[in-house]
Amino acid sequence: MSIRFSAIAAFAGLLALAGSLTLTAPAHAGKITIAAAADLKFAMDEIVAAFKQDSPGDEIEVVYGSSGKAHTQIQQGAPYDLFFSADIAFPRELIKAGLAAGGVRPYAVGRIVLWSASMDAAKMTLESLLDPKIAHVAIANPAHAPYGRRAEEALRASGLWEKIEPKLVYGENISQTAQFVQTGNAQAGIIALSLAISPALAAKGGYWIIPDKLHEPLEQGFVVTKRAADNPLAARFASYMDSEPARAVMKKFGFTLPGEDIDR
Repeated sequence: MSIRFSAIAAFAGLLALAGSLTLTAPAHAGKITIAAAADLKFAMDEIVAAFKQDSPGDEIEVVYGSSGKAHTQIQQGAPYDLFFSADIAFPRELIKAGLAAGGVRPYAVGRIVLWSASMDAAKMTLESLLDPKIAHVAIANPAHAPYGRRAEEALRASGLWEKIEPKLVYGENISQTAQFVQTGNAQAGIIALSLAISPALAAKGGYWIIPDKLHEPLEQGFVVTKRAADNPLAARFASYMDSEPARAVMKKFGFTLPGEDIDR
């Protein structure tokens, strides 16, 4: 009799424990998918990892690519909950189209740099790209990549576009552009500072920051999409971008934060 009672009591205890775990673990778990500009690859990966330290049950998937393509995909119904664009104009257009929940939030100003994996670009300028030893120069496709548009603007402002254009190879986004240079398919490229100083590229070659007077600012912004209007995790992550840990990561990768002066 006592053995049977003990077994029943133990089973009841297990049920109570399982119930408490059910209430505490998944209760606040959520899931979001973020579309992010490719220049955010290393910074966003760190920010997501830090965010999940306090929310280990949450699922956050980040899809990196060109801002222009992500903008088009959202218009076509892609299931993104937040959109981090390298050009603040794209999320503003989503707001006008009724595809965003709330206003656009500026999160950074990016910089473009001349980078090479085989030469010390720190000792180069845009005029160096005229060197016959440089057969190919990589930039992101200006048709849909903000960093590519700024690269074109800088080359045009320097009076070099017509001379350099025959050497150009175009990446689908700024990450692929960096890969072209990293693998030797291009001897130099104009890429994001955030990639040039990342652990993957910092030990190779060097970089030269292109003067911001040669191009329009790379003002970047994000929105919560209409799809995620009632998603608590999307709101929490959006708020986290204003936190000191997130801001520190952005600064680490060379981004200028809203309200701060650009380091020339």
